[in-house]
Amino acid sequence: MGDEVSGSALKHWDHPAYSARLQAGRAALAQLLSEERLDRGRPMTGLELELDLLEPDGSPAFANDAVLEHLRTSGEEDALYGAQHELGAFNIELNLPPRLLDGAGLTWYESDLAAVLAEVREAAGKAGVQICPIGTMPTLFTDHMGVDALSSARRYRILNEEIMSQRGEDLRIDIRGAESVDFTSSSIAPESANTSVQFHLQVAPEDFARHWNAAQAFAGVQVATAANSPYLFGRQLWAETRVILFEQGTDTRRANQRAAGAKPRAWFGERWIGGVLDLFDENYRHFAPLLPLCDEEDPEAVVSRGGVPTLQELRYHNGTVYRWNRPVYDVHRGRPHVRVENRVVAAGPTAIDICANMALFYGLVAYFADAPVPLSERFEFATAAANFRAAARHGINADQVWPGMGLVPVRRLVLEELLPKAAEGLSSLGVGGRDVDRYLGVVEARCRRGVNGATWQVARVQVAEHRQRLERRDALRAMVLDYAARSADGRPVHEWDL
Repeated sequence: MGDEVSGSALKHWDHPAYSARLQAGRAALAQLLSEERLDRGRPMTGLELELDLLEPDGSPAFANDAVLEHLRTSGEEDALYGAQHELGAFNIELNLPPRLLDGAGLTWYESDLAAVLAEVREAAGKAGVQICPIGTMPTLFTDHMGVDALSSARRYRILNEEIMSQRGEDLRIDIRGAESVDFTSSSIAPESANTSVQFHLQVAPEDFARHWNAAQAFAGVQVATAANSPYLFGRQLWAETRVILFEQGTDTRRANQRAAGAKPRAWFGERWIGGVLDLFDENYRHFAPLLPLCDEEDPEAVVSRGGVPTLQELRYHNGTVYRWNRPVYDVHRGRPHVRVENRVVAAGPTAIDICANMALFYGLVAYFADAPVPLSERFEFATAAANFRAAARHGINADQVWPGMGLVPVRRLVLEELLPKAAEGLSSLGVGGRDVDRYLGVVEARCRRGVNGATWQVARVQVAEHRQRLERRDALRAMVLDYAARSADGRPVHEWDL
C-alpha cells in the first residue's frame, strides 16, 4: 500500500460513484484481457519486506518517522527503493526492484537485500533504535495498543476509521494456541504486530489461474517451513500467529454478518479459479471499499483509444482485500501486466532465509503451474485451506494432506517430494545450479533439523525463563534483542544456537 490518500480524494469520497468506477475498472481490465494487450514477457519477480523497530531494551520503537527522515537526509532513499511507512509506527516497508531470476538472480537478491538492511540498520541507529525482521512483534503488549501505535501516514488513519466504522464495534482478538489471548481493541492497532515478505511473479494472463491455483495448493508448505510468529501480547500462540491475527485484526464484518458466514478481508479464498477476473469479481461481490481514490481517468475510454489505464480504484480496493495470494494489475514502463503477489511468508529472520523462502516459492509455482495434471485437479480446495490452517498452527511440525501421500509430516513431504520439484522449477526459470543448491539447501536443513524462526524463538524464551529465571516479558525482550543481533549477523536461523 504505497500510495498515500490525498486530501482531494477524502473530500470527494462518494461510495456509489466509487463503486461505479470499480465496475468500470473491471470492464476495462476485461477488455485488455480479451484483446490480449497485457504483457506476456519473461517472468519478472519482485520483493517487498516489512520490518519492525526496537528500542535498546527490546520494546517496540514507535520511530518510523525518524528512521525514514534519516534515510531521506542521508540521500539514500532512492537507493532503498522507496522505504516507506507501514501500518504501525514501529514498522517500515522496503521494496526491491523487479528482476529476472535466471543465472545468479537469487544471489543478487540476497546481496541487495543484505545491503539495504545494513543501510536501514545504520539509519535506525542514528534514531537510537534497531531493526528486526520478524513475523509478529514479540514485545508488543496490550498496553501498547492505543491509536498512537498507528503510523502517522494518513492512509492508515483513514483505513482504521473505515474498518472500525464498517465493523460497528471493537475488534476482538481471540486466539487459542499453546497459550491464549482474548483482547478487545478500539482500533486496528493489533494488526500492526504483523510483518511479512511478499514475493511477486509476473505471468502471462492466460497462465495466471494455473500459477495462482498452484500457489494456493502449497501455501501450507510455505507457512510450515518459514513460520516465524509464535508470540503475541506476551503469549505463545500459533507457530504462524500472523495468519489468525490478520484475519481478526482486519475484520470489517458486523456480528450478524459473521454469523451469516460473510467473508473476512484476510481470506484464503473459496475455490480454484479459471482466470484473474474471478478474483476481482470476488472482491466486488464480498467486500465493500475501504479507501477512497477517485481518479480523473475514464478507464474504458482510455482502453478504447488504445491507451493503458492505471485502474486506480480497482487497485486500491484490491489492496484492502488481504488474500494470501493476491492478484495484482500494474503498469511498468508503460506496459500493463498481471502478477501473483505471494503474501504467505513472515518477515525474516535473515537475508538468506528470505531468499530461501523465495526459492521454494518460485521453484514450486514454476513446477506445478506447468505440471501435466494441475494440483487443482488432484485435491479439493478445502483441503488446501485446511493444510494452510494446520501449518499456521503447528509450523514445521505440521502434517499436510498431499496427493498420492495422504496425511504426511510436512518435513517428510518437503524432503522426499517437493525439494526435487522446486529444483526442477527453478531450473526451468534459468536459475543456476549453485543458487538452486544454496537456497533450497537452507530449506532442506530446516526440515532435517526441525528448526525455523518460530521454533528458535520458543526455545530461546524457554531458556531465558527456565535457566535464567526471567519473567515472560523480560524473557521476550532478551530473546528479541538476541534475535535482532543474529539477524544482523546473517547466518540462517537453522544454524543459530541458544
